[in-house]
Amino acid sequence: MRFPALPALSLPTLALSIVLPVHAQPVGEAAALPAITVHARGTGETDKDLPYTVNVMDGVTLEERRMLNVEQVLRATPGVNVNSSGGANVSTIYIRGVGALYPMSMDDSSVALHVDGSPLSTRHISIGTLDVDQIEVLKGPQGTLFGGMGEAGAVNLTTRRPTREWEGYARAEYGQERQFLTEAAVGGPLTDKLAGRFAIRAGGSDHWIENARNDRPLSKPRDVAFRGSLLLDITARTSALVSAERHQIRHLGEQLVLMPYGRPPTVDMDPSLLDDAKKTVERYTLQADHRFDGAKLTATSAYTDSYNIGPVVYDRRLQTAMGRGSSEFWNVDEAREHLFTQDLRLASLPGADVFWVTGLSYSHATRSYDTPRNTYGEASAKYRDFDTDRYGVYGEMTYPIAEQWKLTTGLRQSWVKKTYAGEYHGEGSVQTDHRKLDDSFTTGRIALAYALTSETTVYGSYGRGYNPAGFNDYAAQPADSAPYKAAETNSYELGFKFLSADGRYGLNGSVYLNQVRNNHLLSYDSATYVVSALNADTRSKGAELQGNVRLDNGLGFTAGLSYIDAKIMTTVSGIGDGDVQAGNRVPDVSRWSGTLGVTYRRAMPAFMGLSAPVLNARLDYQYVGKRAADPQNHFDLDDYHLLNARLGLANGRAEYYVWGSNLLNQQYDLYGYFAPPSVAYGVPARGRTLGVGVSYTF
Repeated sequence: MRFPALPALSLPTLALSIVLPVHAQPVGEAAALPAITVHARGTGETDKDLPYTVNVMDGVTLEERRMLNVEQVLRATPGVNVNSSGGANVSTIYIRGVGALYPMSMDDSSVALHVDGSPLSTRHISIGTLDVDQIEVLKGPQGTLFGGMGEAGAVNLTTRRPTREWEGYARAEYGQERQFLTEAAVGGPLTDKLAGRFAIRAGGSDHWIENARNDRPLSKPRDVAFRGSLLLDITARTSALVSAERHQIRHLGEQLVLMPYGRPPTVDMDPSLLDDAKKTVERYTLQADHRFDGAKLTATSAYTDSYNIGPVVYDRRLQTAMGRGSSEFWNVDEAREHLFTQDLRLASLPGADVFWVTGLSYSHATRSYDTPRNTYGEASAKYRDFDTDRYGVYGEMTYPIAEQWKLTTGLRQSWVKKTYAGEYHGEGSVQTDHRKLDDSFTTGRIALAYALTSETTVYGSYGRGYNPAGFNDYAAQPADSAPYKAAETNSYELGFKFLSADGRYGLNGSVYLNQVRNNHLLSYDSATYVVSALNADTRSKGAELQGNVRLDNGLGFTAGLSYIDAKIMTTVSGIGDGDVQAGNRVPDVSRWSGTLGVTYRRAMPAFMGLSAPVLNARLDYQYVGKRAADPQNHFDLDDYHLLNARLGLANGRAEYYVWGSNLLNQQYDLYGYFAPPSVAYGVPARGRTLGVGVSYTF
């Protein structure tokens, strides 16, 4: 079954706008806004100059909207869907309907995630948005710069770097269900050539699901993260950035809750099973930059060490409904990964007439996905080890072929080598399995853009994406571990981008078609737990429209609308929980979704000792339509409406605010699954919660 990532404490919507810090933002007056800058291609570019759709969220907006992890940002992005089950280690992401129908493994992802220029598994979208400068969601194949993980798109996260001036912030929040958050960051010059920055966050809450065994919250999840970085100016042209970070989530496991959930949602299981649940991600990076007269050389080395352990529990209610008796069943999943990456990139300087980039990349991953014990002990333990080497050479250029025309071409050649070793225990015997595979592929894109005016650009693009072959994580016998095929994507997009000269009005739109050959589909039998790797072709087509307006009176509006028609194009038989028919909808992908955000900022008269108070309010609405729960289309997950609000009063560098999440108290699904002949289960998101907070910047 699919067990995706960390639950959202609140799931707000995405606003495509730039919000300045509280003490620096213009109040109730017309002002030119800075253009949105995108760093996905390794240099600063304006969004309007890129021939594909990009959604951008800056760090201040992340804080104001309480987007505490990457999953929340993705859920709030038009055209993006996420399947998650309340845990911290598993997720499935769909961009414009492209994504694995049922993921095969921890590295089976159609979406690339890069943090400060180095890749990270999308199974880690539970990581927090601690001291983040910007998150960019790039739609459509991104195979040139992001390789085989960018079949559907990419997520590019940039953290705040040390600066040459002392600055920082602190904030604290408390809300219903014992939600709390404390966060702070400080940075500045340490010597004439050395600057540093340190950020830390601690948060937690009561679980929003109750345990009938003791009539208490299922657990008390806790989240602690920190990051330290040093920036050394070696010469006027050469610098080095070193950073280390650690993020740990405790007492948060995957959930299988019998439908209908009830209010509050409840399970019946041993309260101690989540005591040892833990997810830890550690990252260490070194980025060296050297600026030549006409180019910049960047070398990025990164090492990531991740570990997750937690139970998957079929509680008493679910076991009884499935006819397995009245005792709970659980197994412990344990996953480890050590990932080293190296990227060497030479690129044009920001503002160059011709953009170009070329580079080499290498990564080595050693990971395991084990099931060391279950309800009955260690007799049926499974141990699975995977090694992966990836090599790539790439280049991309945007060239002005005429006064108003620009041509973008990019190409990447990749080589992937994978090995697998399995050890399966059962009925007094041990079976072993050893396999390997090699895969090579070419990805890239070509796009043509035409500047209708200085404010409006139209473009058309073609992109080729690829999700490499591999081995599934859930094999229980040698027959289960046959390698699955690679998925290949052809993507076409037509769009336009408009941005007024002062940056206060913007409108982007696009239509697209994605054709996926051999999309990944893991066969799972909920009665026997047997798995096998299968494939099916899919197709998605749709349209998006997004706009933003900033008025003179302090009002701002953002809106987004997405339509996706995503279908499975081939019939697949022999799946444990039912055949998949051609014409079925791609699971978890909503046909319609929309967002609307309203912000208001206005100076107030002095009162209660506040010399220059400023009202800072925002209201965010999101609609997500019905979507199929599984590839068989056994049932639909209901549509839902989210309403989130924040009302703050700033004075100088301090702000005091109240917030509300899911104000309509919608009980919507993070995922759903059907176990024949009649049982459905999933997990609901957190309901309505209110809270207060205070922040201070300097």
